[in-house]
Amino acid sequence: MSNKAKIREDAMSLNPIDDALFQKMAEDISFCQEILQVILGDKGLRVLDNVPQFVAKNLQGRSCTLDVKCSLGDGSIVNIEVQKADDDDHQRRVRYNGALLTTNATDPGDKFKDVPDVIVVFISRFDIFKSGKALYHVDRIVRETGKLADNGFAEIYVNAEVDDGSDVALLMDIFTEDNAYDDNRFPATSSRKRRFKTTEEGVSEMCEVIERNRAEAMAEGMAAKSAEVAVELLKEKLSIEMIARATKLTVEQVKEIGKKNALI
Repeated sequence: MSNKAKIREDAMSLNPIDDALFQKMAEDISFCQEILQVILGDKGLRVLDNVPQFVAKNLQGRSCTLDVKCSLGDGSIVNIEVQKADDDDHQRRVRYNGALLTTNATDPGDKFKDVPDVIVVFISRFDIFKSGKALYHVDRIVRETGKLADNGFAEIYVNAEVDDGSDVALLMDIFTEDNAYDDNRFPATSSRKRRFKTTEEGVSEMCEVIERNRAEAMAEGMAAKSAEVAVELLKEKLSIEMIARATKLTVEQVKEIGKKNALI
């Protein structure tokens, strides 16, 4: 099988739970609105703006690229994330994403009462809490009184592992099963999925996304390897200029690597 044919086969095998397909589906505001109406249980919810692959910057630490950022009609901001692998502390990931989203939506001088409400919706293939629910709301509770304490941040976890017959579980079928569509309950989601899995135009777009993602991953891998080599050469006390030539990095990049690893 040629590389082009393999990429096409891979593109047609994707589902919305996969980052690449979700990224394309989330370009459509009606898709984002429909799944949030279902997950948040609000048929009147309106998405005013959506930004797939939103870069939430942190000038002093780790920045993140969020799967999609949505601005709602009530002023709330929502981050929707999809995740297949149970390979990290995803609750801390949700916490971090929410903090970044808050700081990126707040201007210097804003009063704390004006900080927008932020919701992180975490959609996973696996049941993160292992408690047999398709949908979990994590609330802040005052331990001594048992009362809710609302600070404007909400965590909602959805999973495709548990089928409890709810609308959320039915939506997750479309997210994970190749031939699952439901034009009556979820017309926007079904239509968007069908486009990228069954039409020539949509499949071609997905092939482009896969090729671009793989090229970026390869470039990132090469950059990471160059950084590893630079660290070892810095330990050997080679000159920065020589290390730059050997690793194909710039002098500035070598200096930054050296400072980060306390070698300069």
